Amino acid sequence: MKGAWLANLTWPEAEAKFADGTVLLIPVGATSKAHGRHLPLGTDAMLARVLADRVAFRMPILVAPVVGLGHYPAFADFAGSQQTSRETFVAFMTELLSGYLDQGCRRISIFNVGVSTEAPLREAADRIEARYGLRPHKAHMRNLGRAVDRFLDKPEGGHADERETSMVLAIDPGMVRLEEARPSPPGLPADGLDPLTGTLGDPTKATPEKGRRLLDAIMVDIIEGIEAEFF
Repeated sequence: MKGAWLANLTWPEAEAKFADGTVLLIPVGATSKAHGRHLPLGTDAMLARVLADRVAFRMPILVAPVVGLGHYPAFADFAGSQQTSRETFVAFMTELLSGYLDQGCRRISIFNVGVSTEAPLREAADRIEARYGLRPHKAHMRNLGRAVDRFLDKPEGGHADERETSMVLAIDPGMVRLEEARPSPPGLPADGLDPLTGTLGDPTKATPEKGRRLLDAIMVDIIEGIEAEFF
């Protein structure tokens, strides 16, 4: 049985789904954040949307609209990149989650694509737990699909790297300017970023086949996480 996007339902249909305990998956991925010189600003939102859609094709969940604006301070100087303060993002996510809970939705899973949004999401979950006595389930993309690492040349990357570039190549190769891809310089910390390109890792090693493997593996990990948490 397939799932559905919440935006495609009427409010009575949504009410019924909340009442029967259907899991609500909330994808979080930036709609406007630098991803090197070779990937579009909307890369995170694309990955969030595509992966959530694949999960919904395979299990009867609801998918909320993608949360496209978050806390991304490292990218503030790259043209087109937009972000909120940490406190604004925490407050927004707390209100968003509260809204669903107040309407009767009790099973919520967050699929988060970014890294700098992890700590604010944890803080929002703390506030929700204190208020409602339950904690939203969370899945962070950087922890998922690691079974595919053995097929990657540089699995230790971190942003606009071999992993992300491969997935975008698999989804929509026309969106990748591979001729502009450059590896980040050696010696950057794990949470660092090349200030000239906005890259951490080596996107030149990306291929569509690696991307297909990653998309499949991440999808499976999301599904297994939801099943372990709620079923």
